[in-house]
Amino acid sequence: MKTTAVIMAGGRGERFWPKSRNSCPKQFLSLTSDGETMIQKTVRRLLPLVDMSDIYIVTNAAYGSLVAEQLPDIPKENILSEPAARNTAPCIAFAAAVINRKYDDAIMMVLPSDHLIGLEDIYINTLKKAARVAEQNGNLVTIGITPEYPETGYGYINFGSEDDNGAYRVKRFVEKPDLATAEMYFTSGKYLWNSGMFVWKLSTILDNIKRLMPDIYEGAVKIGEAYGTDSFNEVLVREFTAFRSESVDFGIMEKAENIYTIPGSFGWDDVGSWLAVERINKTDSDKNYITGDVISVASRHTTVCGGKRLIAAVGLEDVIIVDTDDAVLVCSKNSTQDVKKVIAQLREQGRNELV
Repeated sequence: MKTTAVIMAGGRGERFWPKSRNSCPKQFLSLTSDGETMIQKTVRRLLPLVDMSDIYIVTNAAYGSLVAEQLPDIPKENILSEPAARNTAPCIAFAAAVINRKYDDAIMMVLPSDHLIGLEDIYINTLKKAARVAEQNGNLVTIGITPEYPETGYGYINFGSEDDNGAYRVKRFVEKPDLATAEMYFTSGKYLWNSGMFVWKLSTILDNIKRLMPDIYEGAVKIGEAYGTDSFNEVLVREFTAFRSESVDFGIMEKAENIYTIPGSFGWDDVGSWLAVERINKTDSDKNYITGDVISVASRHTTVCGGKRLIAAVGLEDVIIVDTDDAVLVCSKNSTQDVKKVIAQLREQGRNELV
Protein backbone atom coordinates (compact mmCIF):
# COMPACT_ATOMS: atom_id res chain seq x y z
CA MET A 1 0.00 0.00 0.00
CA LYS A 2 1.21 3.50 -0.85
CA THR A 3 2.69 5.45 2.05
CA THR A 4 2.04 9.19 2.44
CA ALA A 5 3.09 11.66 5.11
CA VAL A 6 1.37 14.76 6.46
CA ILE A 7 3.64 17.17 8.30
CA MET A 8 1.87 19.65 10.57
CA ALA A 9 3.74 22.96 10.39
CA GLY A 10 1.33 25.65 11.55
CA GLY A 11 2.55 26.26 15.10
CA ARG A 12 4.06 29.50 16.37
CA GLY A 13 6.74 28.19 18.76
CA GLU A 14 6.19 30.97 21.28
CA ARG A 15 8.50 29.48 23.91
CA PHE A 16 11.39 30.09 21.49
CA TRP A 17 10.93 33.84 21.47
CA PRO A 18 12.80 36.05 20.58
CA LYS A 19 14.17 33.86 17.76
CA SER A 20 10.76 32.40 16.93
CA ARG A 21 8.38 35.09 15.69
CA ASN A 22 5.03 35.19 13.93
CA SER A 23 6.91 35.87 10.71
CA CYS A 24 9.28 32.88 11.13
CA PRO A 25 8.30 30.39 13.85
CA LYS A 26 10.37 27.61 15.36
CA GLN A 27 9.86 24.97 12.65
CA PHE A 28 11.61 27.23 10.13
CA LEU A 29 14.63 27.89 12.37
CA SER A 30 17.90 26.00 12.65
CA LEU A 31 18.58 25.09 16.28
CA THR A 32 21.49 22.73 15.60
CA SER A 33 25.01 23.31 14.35
CA ASP A 34 24.41 21.68 10.94
CA GLY A 35 22.28 24.59 9.67
CA GLU A 36 19.27 22.44 8.76
CA THR A 37 15.94 23.87 9.86
CA MET A 38 13.51 21.77 11.87
CA ILE A 39 11.12 21.23 8.97
CA GLN A 40 13.96 20.36 6.59
CA LYS A 41 15.12 17.67 9.01
CA THR A 42 11.59 16.30 9.31
CA VAL A 43 11.25 15.88 5.55
CA ARG A 44 14.75 14.53 4.94
CA ARG A 45 14.53 11.73 7.47
CA LEU A 46 11.28 10.50 5.89
CA LEU A 47 12.73 10.02 2.41
CA PRO A 48 13.78 6.37 2.93
CA LEU A 49 10.09 5.64 3.50
CA VAL A 50 7.99 8.20 1.61
CA ASP A 51 8.37 9.64 -1.88
CA MET A 52 8.79 13.41 -1.96
CA SER A 53 5.67 13.62 -4.13
CA ASP A 54 3.67 11.97 -1.32
CA ILE A 55 4.73 14.36 1.46
CA TYR A 56 2.17 17.04 2.31
CA ILE A 57 2.87 20.10 4.47
CA VAL A 58 -0.10 21.64 6.28
CA THR A 59 0.75 25.11 7.46
CA ASN A 60 -0.68 28.52 8.21
CA ALA A 61 -1.43 30.53 5.08
CA ALA A 62 1.19 33.07 6.14
CA TYR A 63 3.94 30.42 5.98
CA GLY A 64 3.30 28.93 2.55
CA SER A 65 6.13 30.88 0.95
CA LEU A 66 8.52 29.87 3.77
CA VAL A 67 7.67 26.20 3.17
CA ALA A 68 8.26 26.57 -0.57
CA GLU A 69 11.57 28.35 0.04
CA GLN A 70 12.93 25.81 2.53
CA LEU A 71 11.51 22.73 0.77
CA PRO A 72 11.80 23.50 -2.95
CA ASP A 73 11.41 19.81 -3.94
CA ILE A 74 7.96 19.51 -2.35
CA PRO A 75 5.31 19.87 -5.09
CA LYS A 76 3.60 23.24 -4.68
CA GLU A 77 0.19 21.56 -4.71
CA ASN A 78 1.30 19.57 -1.64
CA ILE A 79 1.64 22.73 0.44
CA LEU A 80 -1.77 22.99 2.10
CA SER A 81 -2.34 26.42 3.62
CA GLU A 82 -4.86 26.73 6.43
CA PRO A 83 -6.79 30.03 6.32
CA ALA A 84 -7.24 29.93 10.12
CA ALA A 85 -5.84 28.09 13.14
CA ARG A 86 -8.22 25.26 14.06
CA ASN A 87 -6.01 22.70 15.90
CA THR A 88 -5.03 19.23 14.71
CA ALA A 89 -8.35 17.53 13.90
CA PRO A 90 -9.36 19.97 11.11
CA CYS A 91 -5.74 19.96 9.91
CA ILE A 92 -5.78 16.18 9.52
CA ALA A 93 -9.26 16.13 7.98
CA PHE A 94 -8.17 18.73 5.41
CA ALA A 95 -5.08 16.72 4.44
CA ALA A 96 -6.96 13.41 4.32
CA ALA A 97 -9.61 14.85 2.01
CA VAL A 98 -6.93 16.17 -0.36
CA ILE A 99 -4.91 12.93 -0.41
CA ASN A 100 -8.15 11.03 -1.03
CA ARG A 101 -8.36 12.79 -4.39
CA LYS A 102 -5.06 11.14 -5.36
CA TYR A 103 -5.44 7.70 -3.77
CA ASP A 104 -8.51 5.68 -2.91
CA ASP A 105 -6.57 4.38 0.06
CA ALA A 106 -3.05 4.73 1.43
CA ILE A 107 -1.09 4.71 4.64
CA MET A 108 -1.17 8.22 6.10
CA MET A 109 1.52 9.20 8.61
CA VAL A 110 0.88 12.40 10.56
CA LEU A 111 3.97 14.00 12.07
CA PRO A 112 4.91 17.29 13.75
CA SER A 113 7.39 19.50 11.92
CA ASP A 114 9.46 20.55 14.92
CA HIS A 115 10.76 17.40 16.61
CA LEU A 116 14.30 16.06 16.53
CA ILE A 117 15.20 12.39 16.12
CA GLY A 118 18.64 11.16 17.14
CA LEU A 119 18.43 7.57 15.81
CA GLU A 120 16.86 7.91 12.40
CA ASP A 121 17.20 4.25 11.30
CA ILE A 122 15.30 3.08 14.39
CA TYR A 123 12.73 5.83 13.78
CA ILE A 124 12.10 4.62 10.23
CA ASN A 125 11.78 1.01 11.39
CA THR A 126 9.29 2.10 14.05
CA LEU A 127 7.18 3.88 11.43
CA LYS A 128 7.32 0.81 9.18
CA LYS A 129 6.01 -1.34 12.03
CA ALA A 130 3.27 1.19 12.73
CA ALA A 131 2.27 1.10 9.06
CA ARG A 132 1.97 -2.70 9.14
CA VAL A 133 -0.29 -2.48 12.20
CA ALA A 134 -2.34 0.30 10.62
CA GLU A 135 -3.08 -1.84 7.57
CA GLN A 136 -4.96 -4.34 9.74
CA ASN A 137 -8.56 -4.18 10.97
CA GLY A 138 -9.06 -0.43 10.81
CA ASN A 139 -6.40 0.22 13.44
CA LEU A 140 -5.39 3.72 14.51
CA VAL A 141 -1.75 3.78 15.65
CA THR A 142 0.14 6.33 17.70
CA ILE A 143 3.88 6.37 18.36
CA GLY A 144 4.57 6.58 22.09
CA ILE A 145 7.97 7.49 23.48
CA THR A 146 9.50 5.30 26.17
CA PRO A 147 9.97 7.73 29.11
CA GLU A 148 13.49 8.48 30.25
CA TYR A 149 12.42 10.30 33.44
CA PRO A 150 9.21 11.56 35.12
CA GLU A 151 8.10 14.43 32.87
CA THR A 152 5.25 16.78 33.78
CA GLY A 153 5.21 18.62 30.46
CA TYR A 154 3.88 15.78 28.27
CA GLY A 155 0.62 13.91 27.99
CA TYR A 156 0.89 10.13 28.48
CA ILE A 157 -0.45 6.97 26.87
CA ASN A 158 -1.47 4.14 29.19
CA PHE A 159 -1.06 0.84 27.33
CA GLY A 160 -2.00 -2.77 27.96
CA SER A 161 -0.48 -6.06 26.90
CA GLU A 162 1.15 -6.72 23.56
CA ASP A 163 -1.27 -7.86 20.86
CA ASP A 164 -0.70 -10.44 18.12
CA ASN A 165 0.22 -7.67 15.71
CA GLY A 166 3.24 -6.63 17.79
CA ALA A 167 1.64 -3.43 19.06
CA TYR A 168 0.06 -2.53 22.39
CA ARG A 169 -3.60 -1.71 22.80
CA VAL A 170 -4.14 1.75 24.26
CA LYS A 171 -6.14 1.81 27.49
CA ARG A 172 -6.40 5.58 27.77
CA PHE A 173 -4.76 8.91 27.06
CA VAL A 174 -4.00 11.07 30.10
CA GLU A 175 -3.25 14.77 30.43
CA LYS A 176 -0.02 16.32 31.67
CA PRO A 177 0.44 15.04 35.26
CA ASP A 178 1.82 16.57 38.41
CA LEU A 179 5.24 15.33 39.54
CA ALA A 180 3.99 12.61 41.89
CA THR A 181 1.73 11.19 39.17
CA ALA A 182 4.52 11.40 36.59
CA GLU A 183 6.78 9.43 38.92
CA MET A 184 4.08 6.77 39.28
CA TYR A 185 3.68 6.58 35.49
CA PHE A 186 7.44 6.28 35.05
CA THR A 187 7.96 3.49 37.58
CA SER A 188 4.91 1.50 36.42
CA GLY A 189 6.38 0.80 32.99
CA LYS A 190 2.87 1.04 31.50
CA TYR A 191 2.93 4.61 30.26
CA LEU A 192 4.52 6.29 27.26
CA TRP A 193 4.97 9.94 26.40
CA ASN A 194 2.42 11.07 23.83
CA SER A 195 4.52 12.22 20.88
CA GLY A 196 1.71 13.47 18.64
CA MET A 197 2.75 11.08 15.83
CA PHE A 198 0.01 9.00 14.20
CA VAL A 199 -0.23 6.31 11.52
CA TRP A 200 -3.44 4.99 9.92
CA LYS A 201 -5.02 4.17 6.61
CA LEU A 202 -6.66 7.03 4.79
CA SER A 203 -9.96 5.14 4.79
CA THR A 204 -9.71 4.48 8.54
CA ILE A 205 -9.21 8.08 9.59
CA LEU A 206 -11.90 9.34 7.21
CA ASP A 207 -14.37 6.77 8.56
CA ASN A 208 -13.61 7.85 12.13
CA ILE A 209 -13.91 11.55 11.33
CA LYS A 210 -17.26 10.85 9.64
CA ARG A 211 -18.51 8.93 12.68
CA LEU A 212 -17.10 11.06 15.49
CA MET A 213 -16.85 14.54 13.93
CA PRO A 214 -19.49 14.60 11.16
CA ASP A 215 -19.54 18.39 10.91
CA ILE A 216 -15.82 18.52 10.17
CA TYR A 217 -16.10 15.54 7.83
CA GLU A 218 -18.75 17.26 5.69
CA GLY A 219 -16.64 20.39 5.33
CA ALA A 220 -13.51 18.39 4.57
CA VAL A 221 -15.29 16.47 1.80
CA LYS A 222 -16.30 19.75 0.17
CA ILE A 223 -12.70 20.98 0.38
CA GLY A 224 -11.44 17.72 -1.14
CA GLU A 225 -13.95 17.91 -3.98
CA ALA A 226 -12.84 21.46 -4.80
CA TYR A 227 -9.09 20.65 -4.63
CA GLY A 228 -7.47 21.33 -8.01
CA THR A 229 -10.37 23.46 -9.27
CA ASP A 230 -10.73 27.22 -9.68
CA SER A 231 -13.10 27.35 -6.69
CA PHE A 232 -10.68 25.66 -4.26
CA ASN A 233 -9.54 28.75 -2.35
CA GLU A 234 -13.08 30.05 -1.98
CA VAL A 235 -14.35 26.70 -0.70
CA LEU A 236 -11.34 26.22 1.57
CA VAL A 237 -11.80 29.58 3.29
CA ARG A 238 -15.55 29.12 3.69
CA GLU A 239 -15.45 25.57 5.05
CA PHE A 240 -12.22 25.64 7.05
CA THR A 241 -12.95 28.84 8.92
CA ALA A 242 -16.30 27.34 9.94
CA PHE A 243 -14.61 24.38 11.64
CA ARG A 244 -14.52 24.31 15.42
CA SER A 245 -11.06 24.13 16.96
CA GLU A 246 -10.46 20.54 18.09
CA SER A 247 -7.47 18.30 18.73
CA VAL A 248 -7.31 14.89 17.09
CA ASP A 249 -6.51 13.43 20.52
CA PHE A 250 -9.84 14.58 21.99
CA GLY A 251 -11.93 14.40 18.84
CA ILE A 252 -10.81 10.96 17.63
CA MET A 253 -8.19 9.10 19.64
CA GLU A 254 -9.93 9.27 23.04
CA LYS A 255 -13.21 8.00 21.55
CA ALA A 256 -12.35 5.60 18.72
CA GLU A 257 -11.87 1.84 18.86
CA ASN A 258 -8.85 -0.20 17.74
CA ILE A 259 -6.29 2.24 19.14
CA TYR A 260 -2.75 0.88 19.31
CA THR A 261 0.60 2.29 20.27
CA ILE A 262 4.12 1.40 19.19
CA PRO A 263 6.77 2.26 21.82
CA GLY A 264 9.62 4.28 20.35
CA SER A 265 13.18 4.71 21.61
CA PHE A 266 14.91 6.66 18.87
CA GLY A 267 16.37 9.73 20.56
CA TRP A 268 13.18 11.81 20.34
CA ASP A 269 13.11 15.40 21.52
CA ASP A 270 10.10 17.66 21.04
CA VAL A 271 12.33 20.76 21.37
CA GLY A 272 9.63 22.42 23.44
CA SER A 273 11.63 25.29 24.95
CA TRP A 274 15.09 26.85 25.11
CA LEU A 275 16.07 24.09 27.57
CA ALA A 276 16.27 21.72 24.59
CA VAL A 277 19.18 23.56 22.99
CA GLU A 278 21.75 22.16 25.41
CA ARG A 279 20.26 18.66 25.00
CA ILE A 280 20.55 18.63 21.23
CA ASN A 281 23.92 20.33 20.86
CA LYS A 282 27.39 19.72 22.19
CA THR A 283 28.26 21.65 25.35
CA ASP A 284 31.65 22.68 26.72
CA SER A 285 33.40 21.33 29.82
CA ASP A 286 31.27 23.59 32.04
CA LYS A 287 28.07 22.34 30.39
CA ASN A 288 27.57 25.65 28.59
CA TYR A 289 26.18 25.92 25.06
CA ILE A 290 27.49 29.11 23.47
CA THR A 291 27.18 30.54 19.97
CA GLY A 292 28.04 33.97 18.60
CA ASP A 293 30.37 36.65 19.96
CA VAL A 294 30.40 35.59 23.62
CA ILE A 295 32.96 35.77 26.44
CA SER A 296 32.09 33.40 29.25
CA VAL A 297 33.79 33.74 32.64
CA ALA A 298 33.08 31.29 35.47
CA SER A 299 29.65 30.43 34.04
CA ARG A 300 28.14 26.94 34.22
CA HIS A 301 25.11 25.17 32.78
CA THR A 302 24.30 28.27 30.76
CA THR A 303 23.01 28.71 27.21
CA VAL A 304 24.02 31.86 25.33
CA CYS A 305 22.86 32.37 21.74
CA GLY A 306 24.61 35.54 20.64
CA GLY A 307 23.90 37.85 17.75
CA LYS A 308 25.92 40.70 16.27
CA ARG A 309 27.10 42.29 19.53
CA LEU A 310 29.41 40.99 22.21
CA ILE A 311 27.83 39.26 25.19
CA ALA A 312 29.89 38.86 28.37
CA ALA A 313 28.49 36.19 30.68
CA VAL A 314 30.14 36.34 34.10
CA GLY A 315 29.43 34.02 37.02
CA LEU A 316 26.14 32.74 35.62
CA GLU A 317 24.56 29.39 36.35
CA ASP A 318 21.40 27.83 34.90
CA VAL A 319 20.66 30.91 32.79
CA ILE A 320 19.56 31.32 29.16
CA ILE A 321 20.45 34.39 27.10
CA VAL A 322 19.22 34.85 23.52
CA ASP A 323 20.16 37.96 21.56
CA THR A 324 18.46 39.19 18.39
CA ASP A 325 18.57 42.52 16.54
CA ASP A 326 15.60 43.97 18.42
CA ALA A 327 15.20 41.93 21.63
CA VAL A 328 17.19 40.08 24.29
CA LEU A 329 15.88 37.25 26.44
CA VAL A 330 17.47 36.64 29.85
CA CYS A 331 15.79 33.74 31.59
CA SER A 332 16.47 31.30 34.42
CA LYS A 333 16.21 27.70 33.26
CA ASN A 334 13.39 26.92 35.62
CA SER A 335 11.25 29.67 34.05
CA THR A 336 11.43 28.77 30.35
CA GLN A 337 7.73 27.91 30.22
CA ASP A 338 6.97 31.52 31.17
CA VAL A 339 8.51 32.98 28.00
CA LYS A 340 5.00 32.87 26.51
CA LYS A 341 3.96 35.40 29.17
CA VAL A 342 6.40 37.91 27.64
CA ILE A 343 4.55 37.59 24.34
CA ALA A 344 1.22 38.07 26.09
CA GLN A 345 2.48 41.31 27.63
CA LEU A 346 3.88 42.53 24.32
CA ARG A 347 0.48 41.98 22.74
CA GLU A 348 -1.24 43.82 25.59
CA GLN A 349 1.13 46.74 25.01
CA GLY A 350 0.44 46.71 21.27
CA ARG A 351 4.07 45.92 20.44
CA ASN A 352 3.14 43.38 17.78
CA GLU A 353 6.28 44.07 15.74
CA LEU A 354 8.20 42.15 18.45
CA VAL A 355 5.88 39.14 18.55
